[in-house]
Amino acid sequence: MTNPTIEPDEATRLRNKVVDELRADGDVSSPEIEAVMRKVPRHAFIPDTPLDKAYDTYAAVITKTDERGVQLSSVSAPQIQAMMLEQAQVKPGMRVLEVGSGGLNAAYLAELVGEDGEVVTVDIDPLVTDRARRLLNEHGYDRVHVVTADAAEPMPDLGEVDVVMVTAGAWDISPAWTSQLKQGGRLVVPLRMRGLTRSVSFTQVTGGHGPYLESESARICGFVPMQGSTAHREELLLVNGTPEIGLKFDDGLPADPHRLDNAVTTPRHELWTGVTVRIQELIDTLQMAMAISLPGFCTMAVDEDLDTGLVAPVNKRFALAAVEDDTFAYLVTRRTEDDKHIEYGVHALGLNAEQLAHKIADVLRAWEANRRGGPSPVIRVYPAVTPDYQIPADRVIDKVHSRISLSWPPV
Repeated sequence: MTNPTIEPDEATRLRNKVVDELRADGDVSSPEIEAVMRKVPRHAFIPDTPLDKAYDTYAAVITKTDERGVQLSSVSAPQIQAMMLEQAQVKPGMRVLEVGSGGLNAAYLAELVGEDGEVVTVDIDPLVTDRARRLLNEHGYDRVHVVTADAAEPMPDLGEVDVVMVTAGAWDISPAWTSQLKQGGRLVVPLRMRGLTRSVSFTQVTGGHGPYLESESARICGFVPMQGSTAHREELLLVNGTPEIGLKFDDGLPADPHRLDNAVTTPRHELWTGVTVRIQELIDTLQMAMAISLPGFCTMAVDEDLDTGLVAPVNKRFALAAVEDDTFAYLVTRRTEDDKHIEYGVHALGLNAEQLAHKIADVLRAWEANRRGGPSPVIRVYPAVTPDYQIPADRVIDKVHSRISLSWPPV
């Protein structure tokens, strides 16, 4: 479908190199997705971007920010695009709705559905859709329908689709996506749960109390957040009222956040857990274990310009943390003697620091014994009105339009 222009040899070489890396890593496994990622000129959809940055396998390209520098639109990294395309399982002749436009992913989808299929890409920002329309037309993908609208609201002329692919970070599942999905259709969405984002591939299931969504796969990822009617911001709790230490809560602040005001006046309790992981080992299930098991789960960030050393996370921008009454705690790591592993520890501050540190250490040890290397929790999405007794779950997260259940598969 691309225009018969002569591409620079270097762009072709870099594109093939990216796909080779993705195949080696297992992110590309189907020949159809391999073919379209080798064919579509990624760099043509992010003009004015140096080739080496356009073809960085694991880095997104930011295409729009606001006046504060907050990212509003981007072209996802090749690794993320390949992962979500594999999850979507798009076939020739399908109808696909893409939520969040950029042009490149719509071109991939157009190649996958073929001449007998249909792709509709929608974005709330007219500057983004204008850019997507121009780039798609320039490169031979004029059959893609580009729509400017809030895709969290129903699209009356759309009809039913086989696949809904959301390419912006979603805190909630819009009823419009599920209502316009064919029976047995697939929804792929970067879903934020308790501050953790996973690209989840859902299929519709008909249960005794009505249809719901159930995950087929969930992969760790990061995305520019959704805008429009389903936009949602984390709430920030400044410990001791200063901007030095911020605790971020995705589903509401603790009932009495002022109980933490004096936590930093107590000695810091430090506990090493004996739980070690390889340097490059994925810890997505460890993150989920904490999110499921700890009612006060949150993330912590430290303002580096104001840092006084009250807390000492390894990553000052993002540390897994938890709050319980008048105490908060967070994870730390240190290298082991062989320099091939890291050990997890817990730092806690507050009147019950030792108790909370041991509670978090127990979660880590239970993960190591029962969940490490195993499957992710099963994620199910129910309508917001669904009563508790109809939702089997280890943790239920209430959103505006849905109730998200997280359940570990039996050990």
